Amino acid sequence: MNAIHAFTALLVATLSVAAADFDFVLRHGRILDGSGKPARAGDVAIKDGRIAAVGKVTGTGAAELDARGKVVAPGFIDVHTHSEDILKHRDAENFLRMGVTTVVTGNCGGSRTDIAKFFAELEATNVTLNVATLIGHNSVRTKVMGGSFDRPPTAKELARMKAMVEQGMKDGAVGFSTGLIYLPGTFTKTDEIVELAKVAAAHGGIHASHIRHETERIFGALDELVRVAREAKIRTELSHIKLAGPRAWGKADAVLAALDKARADGLEITHDQYVYTASSTGLSRLVPDSAREGGTKKFIERVNDPEQKRLIVTEMKETLKRGLRSDYGYVFIAHCRHDNTLSGKTVPQAAKLRRGFDSLDDQIELVLDLERHGGATAIFHGMNEADVRRFLRHPMTMVASDGGPRAPSDELTHPRSCGNNARVLARYVRELKLFTIEEAIRKMTSLPARAFRLNGRGELKPGCTADIVVFDPREVADRATFEKPRAYAVGFSDVFVNGTAVIRDGTLTGAHPGKPVRLSPASR
Repeated sequence: MNAIHAFTALLVATLSVAAADFDFVLRHGRILDGSGKPARAGDVAIKDGRIAAVGKVTGTGAAELDARGKVVAPGFIDVHTHSEDILKHRDAENFLRMGVTTVVTGNCGGSRTDIAKFFAELEATNVTLNVATLIGHNSVRTKVMGGSFDRPPTAKELARMKAMVEQGMKDGAVGFSTGLIYLPGTFTKTDEIVELAKVAAAHGGIHASHIRHETERIFGALDELVRVAREAKIRTELSHIKLAGPRAWGKADAVLAALDKARADGLEITHDQYVYTASSTGLSRLVPDSAREGGTKKFIERVNDPEQKRLIVTEMKETLKRGLRSDYGYVFIAHCRHDNTLSGKTVPQAAKLRRGFDSLDDQIELVLDLERHGGATAIFHGMNEADVRRFLRHPMTMVASDGGPRAPSDELTHPRSCGNNARVLARYVRELKLFTIEEAIRKMTSLPARAFRLNGRGELKPGCTADIVVFDPREVADRATFEKPRAYAVGFSDVFVNGTAVIRDGTLTGAHPGKPVRLSPASR
């Protein structure tokens, strides 16, 4: 009898699925379609990985969800991530928990250089979310020019770099990235960037740039960004727009005016932003580029030479003075593999712990010593909240984390990797009312999709890929802090990637439906 009942139940379930009009229907939600238009009540139906209907859905779903009291929106697109290690973090739970269903990696000039191989690995391994990539200038330049950075490429080397960018674009990269504060990009002349950007432009790609200066010298860096956009005839993304250091604070309106003028002149320029007043990168940023040229061996030779070391120390002190700072108290060591006892300490605190004194000379000695032994990652508290809000309000600013896939067991990191999108919704929309929730969703969905030509994503309309998030706007919140940066965001109850649920009722489903996202053929 039990076997008969089991067979009957299975038969009824099978017939129900076969009779259903859709794979999934989300009912009675507050629909924010990604366009920025006012929210409306309704349903969203999914079939074969795509959105089949939006509004009043009369058909049935093989499975249904009551989204009453919750927002139903397109999955968020994070265009500035560092997710080259996504294969080691297949769940990418930190992204999913803040509503991100598609990431763009390869930013700041660093990427995988064999895009076809990267995508093949993604397809073979399977991840929870969608992954697009840029082809990174620093990675390409290093591969072609080796350790010789402080010079222009030869004609042959430039041809090889152009060929690598060309192949990357053919294999589906969405564009070309530069990181002009990092080696070897810092030694690159503008003409070289233009030539490589032209290759990406010929395939419909975008140029995403971590510009040369984000301090009071930003306006010269913006001039270079605009020059590349104009001469290469390429769409352009200003990565993580910010003003770093007290001398630069308060200049947000002038920065935006310069960008608005470029747009008025016919250039396509957008910008992305994470919503924190601290950045994160290598502690090596405190050391002059010229001291690090040629790699660790050359660096050690220089600091072991008394005269060269004196020049390095003098330049570090002058840089602090120009930035209106007296020491490195604004810099926290996030992770130091060489000496983990320093993680979480400011540079003065670490100098005191390691050397017994926290004078500026001791701080500099610590920084140089850590660089000798492989360096460290650091958090730089260098921005102003008023500037953050001014940049965020601008209609061409999209929300992007500058983070990567993280697990709770990872080393100390910046909270943006786990909280950025949720922080926008909780702090800047719900609490501060800086702009509407419709505008916030547009900045996370259709704006990045259009800027990066991720066609068929970023909007809730029939035919689009069914990347969908469901969240409670009253409860969504970031939990990550600088002290506990790995805490996941809350409030996202359901997340769908390519029509498959990856989070249901707050729980990971174990599904890995993510795919490589290649530049749309229509964009080429």
